[in-house]
Amino acid sequence: MSSSKFEPNDDIFDFVIKKANGIKGLVDTNLEIIPNQCIQPKEQRLDKSQIDNQESIPIIDLSNFDDLNVEKSIQEAASKWGFFQIINHGIPTEVLEDLKDAAHKFFELPAEEKVKYRKEKLSPGESVFMFWSAIGEKDEKVLEWRDGIKHGCNPQNDSNLWPPQTRNQVLEYQKWAKPLAKKLLEVLLKGLNVNEIDESLEPLFMGTMSININYYPPCPNPNIAMGFRRHCDMGCIILLLQDDTGGLYIRGTKENWIHVNPIKGALTVNIGDSLQIMSNDRYKSIEHCVAVDSSRTRISVPLCVNPSFDSVIGSFPQMLKDGEKPVYKDILFSDYWDHCFIKRPSGKSSLDFAKI
Repeated sequence: MSSSKFEPNDDIFDFVIKKANGIKGLVDTNLEIIPNQCIQPKEQRLDKSQIDNQESIPIIDLSNFDDLNVEKSIQEAASKWGFFQIINHGIPTEVLEDLKDAAHKFFELPAEEKVKYRKEKLSPGESVFMFWSAIGEKDEKVLEWRDGIKHGCNPQNDSNLWPPQTRNQVLEYQKWAKPLAKKLLEVLLKGLNVNEIDESLEPLFMGTMSININYYPPCPNPNIAMGFRRHCDMGCIILLLQDDTGGLYIRGTKENWIHVNPIKGALTVNIGDSLQIMSNDRYKSIEHCVAVDSSRTRISVPLCVNPSFDSVIGSFPQMLKDGEKPVYKDILFSDYWDHCFIKRPSGKSSLDFAKI
């Protein structure tokens, strides 16, 4: 139950964010038409005429992870698509299912319980915080149809501060997912002639990590709302667990939209801007978005693997050995992060900030 009732004249940002009712709290009021502040501009909505149902991203079986053909498939998928799904990755199904169940338990709590995890001022190093996304200038902000909570997964973070509904499940998932992320990164870097991730390179590739849980409630007007507007991710790679609701769309090679069909037990992997920059465009960070459903809640859980904030990202020297010109300047990851969060650039325009 929501802690308060939403009336048409109420301040939606106060109701959703400050009081931590969230988008779910709006839905619990049985509204039939979404508030104006949740209606996305036409250019940000998913154009269903551009959906290509004939194409799909690669599905890679990791049963023989060390097989050279598997490594090549991962590198090729990162170069062409920027997205791929992995099966037989070694994480037990019950670990994945428990994590999805924990997501429902947390977001179905009363607002007075969830508000404990809302932070007035955010810093990237927080151990845990709830978040919402309102994009636009001061008087024109539009809320995405999504509630979220971030669990910082770094040595300085205190998991005792995480909600009891998600703590054990996130810790268990992290135990399996972090080594998998490292192995995937090592395969990708091998394709760039970069050595294994040793202690000197770890901050650059895996310096900050978080496990976020996204909760997309049913939306009475899904055609005019978005769970996540089109964007690219800032970090190195993202491992995404999604439930069977669907709704994730990526830009295809023909500038169309391709649905990432959920596969039970699979994880979706995508390349972030930082790895595109470091690979000098060998690997692609691809625009993607999330549509919402009129009757079903969607859960997704990304493990975000990012450089440390004091890392300098730029084209690897290995990419420039044969006289190739760098596409990107060297830039502090914290500066790139701030640019993306303050400006909220649409689609792939975030990369322009790092280009020479």
